[in-house]
Amino acid sequence: MTEKKLKVTLVKSVIRQKKKTKATALALGLRKLNITKEFNDTPQVRGMLFIVKHMVRVEEI
Repeated sequence: MTEKKLKVTLVKSVIRQKKKTKATALALGLRKLNITKEFNDTPQVRGMLFIVKHMVRVEEI
């Protein structure tokens, strides 16, 4: 069975964000605007995306 993938794109800058939010975006590898990364759909990744939900666009693949 193949796992679902999530395509995550940073659409808002991390400047002037809380430290926790900025650290989470950097931990996801989203360092510059319009950078896109793919992740496996796991509860850990979903939790991180919940913290930065106002800064990213998420698509299921």
